[in-house]
Amino acid sequence: MRPDVPSAEHQRRIRAAWSLPHLLIVVHEERDRDITLVEAARRGEPDALAMLVDRYGPRIHGFASRMCRSAEDAKDISQETFLAAMRGLKDFRAESRLSTWLFRIAANACRKMRRHGKFEPAHHLTLDQFMPAEQDMNAALVDAPETPDTALRRTDLRESLEAAIAELPAPYRAVLVLRDVEGLSTDEAAEALGVTAITIRVRLHRARLFIRQRLAARGAGS
Repeated sequence: MRPDVPSAEHQRRIRAAWSLPHLLIVVHEERDRDITLVEAARRGEPDALAMLVDRYGPRIHGFASRMCRSAEDAKDISQETFLAAMRGLKDFRAESRLSTWLFRIAANACRKMRRHGKFEPAHHLTLDQFMPAEQDMNAALVDAPETPDTALRRTDLRESLEAAIAELPAPYRAVLVLRDVEGLSTDEAAEALGVTAITIRVRLHRARLFIRQRLAARGAGS
């Protein structure tokens, strides 16, 4: 057995930690904290607004950075997202998670900026150009004990992954970031982007194939 493979007991604990009942408790606790924050912010408590930004600011900025590929534009979208959220807090009904609502505002801000010509690509990729050829795309970085060499390989992989994500057309990039980076469910991503769950699944599948092809072409993880 490889020394870095978790023991059976460790694997059992991991599965228990990610069991459905545990995840439901985490989601409910997160929603309760969000509702408390929203209610305090509605009352005009300055600490609540600051806590809201502290809690979700990094995630919104990360989403904006990957969508804009410009630090200045990402900063503008992050600020616009929270300004719009502050103005719209009275309308938030907690029917969806606060994070989903904020990502929807951020996605709308990105679309608005694209309509004004900001961070538009030099040309639009067609679906045929976007989809990878049918070939073996199973390149992956095998888990290994952390050494200077594997640390460097992981850094190279992260850089290659970010570069590949940046190449995705915006609609596919938004889906991939929300689902695989931010961890939103299919339904939450659909709500945030204003599309159907089927559209999310199709775009996510194609985006993942595209990323695998790009990583394999760059030899990432080999």
